[in-house]
Amino acid sequence: MSATTRLSTPFAISLLTLALTGCLSSGGSSSDSDSGGPGDSPPDFTLSVLSSAPDQVSGGNVLISVEGDMAQIDSELDQLEVWLNDEEIEPERITRRNGRLEVLIEGLALGENQLELHHAEGGPLSNMTLTNHPITGPIFSGPQQYPFVCTVSTELNKQPLVDTDQGTGFPVYDANNTQIGLSKDCSIEPYVEFFYRATDDTYKPLPDDRSRPADLATTTLTDGRVVDFIVRREVGTINRFIYSYATLANLNDAPDAASTELWNGRAMFHFLGGVAIGHTQGRMDSRSMSPEVLGKGYAVLFSTGTRTNSHYNLQVGGETALMVKEHFVKRFGTPEYTVAIGGSGGAIQQYVYAQNHPGLLDGGVPQYSYPDMVTQTIHIGDCELLEHYMDVTDKDNDLWTTTANRSWLVGLNSTDAYPDPFASAKLMLGYNTAPGMTECIPAWRGLTPLVMNPLYGQARNQEQMQPPGIMDTVQWTHYDDLRNIYGVDEDGQPRTLFDNVGVQYGLQALTDGNITPAEFLKLNSQIGGWKHPKDMVQEGFPFVGSESDVLQDPTRFDPWSRRNMRLSPDGTAPAPRTEGDLQAINAAYNSGMVFDGELTIPVIDWRHYLEEVLDMHNSHQSFSGRQRIRNQMGHSDNQVIWFTDTRPTDTSDPNRPRPQDDFDQTWQALDVLHEWITNIRENPEASIAESKPTAAVDSCFETNGELIAAGENVWDGIIDSNAPGACTQRFPTYTTSRMVAGGPIEGSIFKCSLKPVATAVSDGTYGAWTPNSNQIEELQAIFPQGVCDYSQADQGRPQG
Repeated sequence: MSATTRLSTPFAISLLTLALTGCLSSGGSSSDSDSGGPGDSPPDFTLSVLSSAPDQVSGGNVLISVEGDMAQIDSELDQLEVWLNDEEIEPERITRRNGRLEVLIEGLALGENQLELHHAEGGPLSNMTLTNHPITGPIFSGPQQYPFVCTVSTELNKQPLVDTDQGTGFPVYDANNTQIGLSKDCSIEPYVEFFYRATDDTYKPLPDDRSRPADLATTTLTDGRVVDFIVRREVGTINRFIYSYATLANLNDAPDAASTELWNGRAMFHFLGGVAIGHTQGRMDSRSMSPEVLGKGYAVLFSTGTRTNSHYNLQVGGETALMVKEHFVKRFGTPEYTVAIGGSGGAIQQYVYAQNHPGLLDGGVPQYSYPDMVTQTIHIGDCELLEHYMDVTDKDNDLWTTTANRSWLVGLNSTDAYPDPFASAKLMLGYNTAPGMTECIPAWRGLTPLVMNPLYGQARNQEQMQPPGIMDTVQWTHYDDLRNIYGVDEDGQPRTLFDNVGVQYGLQALTDGNITPAEFLKLNSQIGGWKHPKDMVQEGFPFVGSESDVLQDPTRFDPWSRRNMRLSPDGTAPAPRTEGDLQAINAAYNSGMVFDGELTIPVIDWRHYLEEVLDMHNSHQSFSGRQRIRNQMGHSDNQVIWFTDTRPTDTSDPNRPRPQDDFDQTWQALDVLHEWITNIRENPEASIAESKPTAAVDSCFETNGELIAAGENVWDGIIDSNAPGACTQRFPTYTTSRMVAGGPIEGSIFKCSLKPVATAVSDGTYGAWTPNSNQIEELQAIFPQGVCDYSQADQGRPQG
């Protein structure tokens, strides 16, 4: 696949020397090639950057290519020179890989650098400006977040490098456990370790003497070779986060060899999910060495900065992914293609990075996807408002003692098979309850304070930070995590997104006849909104405190975060709603934090069907993404949706139903994706859709992975008015509170456009209900600015 030589002389090295070191592939140069003597026109060679964009170089080195006719490059190679900032330099490495000359250049200064290609006789041939950034970042994400808590000490048993004398940071200790300084950016020197896959399907350290372990397993590469399952893993820090590169290796490979002999040329990012607010270096994960793909010869790229339980700033995450791939390319060469897998936040990253950073990925398998994170806060911010309304404000209404009825308002699924763990406590304290739950409770409870409450949060190892109390300065909100994007207001507070002005909660329940006009009016009058983060107080139980605290003071019981709601002052006057900041909403779109449907790579969006267990990865999200793609692209041919069943649900534990989710369709999807990408590469004139292999089609599968149905129409009836397809009938999808309120399945309207109540009355918004004059007056009091007009765009959407 490639051959490499490390040069001891300048780039003007003889063709014979390169050939003897194996750097030229067979059929390289011809002895008849014109050597370009005096008076001849200089050769038409140019420079291009392989490892990054020219203005996004980091770490002081760059992998470039000399572009032009390869036969002529071979013949002129001993006449070529590389100049950096007006000085001739010696390339660190020259590699012939896949018919291209790859040249590693070291020694870039921070900031702008001038790189030139010269011909010894023909003079300058090509030049470019490179902008080099620190390996610690940032490149484009703006001022970095501090304080920043190191985890290399607990994740890797490594001490970070001392890098500050300003008195704030993470303590650094020597071998005698004596503190020697502080680290603010948590960097370590990169290192390499070797593991082997044992016959008991575990990883074990490879013996230092490289003796062959008796339980060493073998693996079959994609080219059919059977090799020892030995893994080289490089670990270090990039953009302050921990990264790793895992590749197959031979038994006697040197740590610095970065051998590509067993690499199949494919690189795979494993993005991971979770929810966090930042201020942490994050945690490693065993999936950084996924045996399912490593064993086939893939290279696996991982970073704690592309794991959303470290942070949810996908501008920083995208920057980190670019830097991690950049340095992989400089170590190993350019991949034939790069794909990604990852669930939940790992799926979001695939959609968002594909939109924001074309060229980073060539395809993906988003698992348990959402289109993005920020638009989930729209309807999830409603969850506790609605549960509080049904449990507390409208507690005397028997409707809400039936679990299924609660879905009339929240839209999400509900079941009695999953009992509410606080049902008895709510009844004891005089509140209402249902025996079961909506998805809001087991899946989303606590997410609102995590996103909005600046007092509710922490980071692993934060107790070690110095000086003591420094972490008390942190505002633990999503808005502060993305303050570089959303901006701050005139008081220096991060601008916020959540908005429910004009939202008519329960509108579909009204038009369907499930609730009365009086119930609809009361709901919308008393639902309220959320306080601004600066006005919030610490959470109550079960988020903070204990049951004994509740017994001493029942007001400590607050699973809804009631204490941070905007409620009616007297139980009669309309409760104030929450207004989002148009500047922040506009920035969410402009920065690409909202996935707006731009998809120019093939993806197979796969999920287990988890509705019966009220899992947060609800099934309609795949189709929310599809509708956005259609809105933007005019089609959704680049996205394939697969569901795998998990029923019948295991209800042996009465307190926690469990899905039968043992079968993982991911690896099948990855094989289909390989065929799809290969077709695209071999047929560059064809569209992505025209390059689809037969298996790249919407499908649904049995619990054991057997196909139920496949075809273009199997998901009909979800985002169109067609008769339900075979998979649609088998796998019911649900909605959200904003869809119940009349919003679209895309779910991407933060701040709805408004229309007068009188218009809503006359245009049929309320279905068969024609409000009388008193009811119209009440609607106008509830909605003084008007009600949502979802036929219009988000008020915060950028124009054009």
